[in-house]
Amino acid sequence: MNGAPRVATAGTRRLEAKVPSGAITEKWSRYRFEAKLVNPANRRKFTVIIVGTGLAGGAAAATLGEAGYNVLSFCIQDSPRRAHSIAAQGGINAAKNYHNDGDSITRLFYDTVKGGDYRAREANVHRLAELSVSIIDQCVAQGVPFAREYGGLLDNRSFGGAQVSRTFYARGQTGQQLLLGAYQAMMRQVGAGTVKMFPRHEMLDLVVVDGLARGIIARDLVSGELRRFEADAVLLATGGYGNAYFLSTNAVNSNATAIWRAYKRGALFANPCFTQIHPTCIPVSGDHQSKLTLMSESLRNDGRVWVPREKGDRRPASQIPEDARDYYLERRYPAFGNLVPRDVASRAAKAVCDEGRGVGDTGLSVYLDFADAIGRLGEHVIRERYGNLFQMYEKITDENPYRSPMRIYPAIHYTMGGLWVDYELMSTVPGLFVLGEANFSDHGANRLGASALMQGLADGYFVAPATLPSYLAGTKLPKISTDHDAFREAEAAVRAKIDRLLAVNGTQTPRQIHRRLGALLWQDVGMGRNEAGLTHALARIPELREEFWQTVSVPGSGAELNQALEYAARVADYLELAELIALDALERRESCGGHFREEFQTPDSEALRDDESFTHVAAWEYAGEGAQPVRQVEPLTFEYVKPSQRSYK
Repeated sequence: MNGAPRVATAGTRRLEAKVPSGAITEKWSRYRFEAKLVNPANRRKFTVIIVGTGLAGGAAAATLGEAGYNVLSFCIQDSPRRAHSIAAQGGINAAKNYHNDGDSITRLFYDTVKGGDYRAREANVHRLAELSVSIIDQCVAQGVPFAREYGGLLDNRSFGGAQVSRTFYARGQTGQQLLLGAYQAMMRQVGAGTVKMFPRHEMLDLVVVDGLARGIIARDLVSGELRRFEADAVLLATGGYGNAYFLSTNAVNSNATAIWRAYKRGALFANPCFTQIHPTCIPVSGDHQSKLTLMSESLRNDGRVWVPREKGDRRPASQIPEDARDYYLERRYPAFGNLVPRDVASRAAKAVCDEGRGVGDTGLSVYLDFADAIGRLGEHVIRERYGNLFQMYEKITDENPYRSPMRIYPAIHYTMGGLWVDYELMSTVPGLFVLGEANFSDHGANRLGASALMQGLADGYFVAPATLPSYLAGTKLPKISTDHDAFREAEAAVRAKIDRLLAVNGTQTPRQIHRRLGALLWQDVGMGRNEAGLTHALARIPELREEFWQTVSVPGSGAELNQALEYAARVADYLELAELIALDALERRESCGGHFREEFQTPDSEALRDDESFTHVAAWEYAGEGAQPVRQVEPLTFEYVKPSQRSYK
């Protein structure tokens, strides 16, 4: 490989989204009526692989197992309960309008399309809004302990990008409680024998037979054994790729390997540059960190964001009088205030810090202050709402947020890009379905807070169980064996990569190279992007990748528990994926949502879209090792929510 950046090749492939005809309010009902079904007695004849046991994967395994399919469930953790969904804090959106404040399915649909800066598929978003109502009922039936008002009704709070209260929550542990609900439903099916669990197994390749996804190659992370598994369909629910940036709010073991290997087997990768930077994270404190910690967006309901008015004001927060403070979100966006969407809040924080008005030792943080809320409501109310979050903040920073403001700064959190899927959640590889954050999602260029849990559960409990039968019933799926040539070839490719990593015997750890990659991506492909920075990244990433393969050190062998080997393989994938992220960002010559090109902004420094040229999904097709990837396009049409310049003022 040389250091010359790749150049995109324009493709002509037609991407068929398979959106049903008719009014948007009727599309999902029409699809379910017209879809092919599998007779209950025949379901046991089909085997389905599900990779990932978070909300999307766990919900899908529970639902498909209950329906009677044979499900093989894989996770890299020792228990499905350790999936990263457990770390979600603030809540889950649903259009139930318990507060009678004007919410509806239509409003949730509108807010999501607008919040995504008009880069999402309308039909998918409306389906998500419809299903949000059933999700809450499902979770309540499972015993999820949502917060309740005095009279016993479920409580709601607001999140960014909305002017209504539609977010259901369980203190700051919503993801944990939702995952436990899905976990217990899945484990019921494990007990019934319809779901078979494979913990501590990592998918390292997709097996494609006669153009159809028919299995995976997985590594037993304890023994090191490579194992072959066949199935009639494969569902990926492995989360996003934020850890390519090294420092993110994702669990350290969250990775992109499954979706990246699927991409190299023919699944198109859509909108990789749509990365979300969360505005409410504990700031970087030093090189000792391997991840960053999220502070829930729900905190912006009661916390006020501010910085000193004057550049270089280093006084403690308590010594800065009210008239010397700039509540910049309230000033710039009076209609939404501190609850503007994440991309808007993140850019605003960066702007005031770039001006020299940031706080803390590094100057790279802003205050999130609860003094007004505590004075108005009482400390006991704030403690009841956010007590566990405040406790976590104090343990990490040794600062008491009841007495002094939190310090926060944006960090990589979520990825709106992912494998391209049609309305049925099927990728460009027939039989390969992609759920949750692993697909390019329903969120366009920016996800609204509390919508990730909504999408994961919608995909797992409702969408995939309705669309998968149509594929199984309408596709000829001859019986195959793991002795098939495709399985042998895939296993050989995996083994060759492992052997290559072990053979380098260099001087740098995978972490050292990963940290440098993350710094490069954060600098050039982070909150603010421009042509010069992206061109620089595209020149440096191949050089860093070549250095990795010449100098990485991976001790031990492949025939044992070897976490260094696991990590090195994931970093190797990040070094390839990073180039695609940068290339996609360079090719999308506009600003939208989380993708902010500094050359394209309004006079008020807001994102400036180019709807004439970029109202589409960019789906990248792998063209072979060292070859130029091909940029395919799915045009987006907006019949119900007309694109306009986003305004939260």
